[in-house]
Amino acid sequence: MGEPVMLKEEDVVRIGDYVKPWLRELVDHVVPRAETVDVPAALLERMVRIEEELKALRVLMDERFEFMERRFQAVDKRFEAVDKRFEDLIGATDKRFNTLTWMIGVGFVVVTSLTTVFALLA
Repeated sequence: MGEPVMLKEEDVVRIGDYVKPWLRELVDHVVPRAETVDVPAALLERMVRIEEELKALRVLMDERFEFMERRFQAVDKRFEAVDKRFEDLIGATDKRFNTLTWMIGVGFVVVTSLTTVFALLA
């Protein structure tokens, strides 16, 4: 194998000028134009039906997404209600726990005081 031949700029221009007149004919032969392609009427009708079906599916999907969004909002509201009930329950438990703690403290003071008084009197 030999070395690759490097073309000069003037050679590239000469080749381009030589090929240019046949270029359009070559492209038309290889790639047919859209207006020369015959599309059967049944195929066009089927394409229209498919487009309509896709549009109907898009509308249906939008409706379902909207429905799901409303359901998510309802679930969020339920979670907020449960959170509020839980916080109220915690608040009530805290109050009862504080009361119970005070009562136990007072009970210890009373028992200790009575023990001390009875020890002094005995």
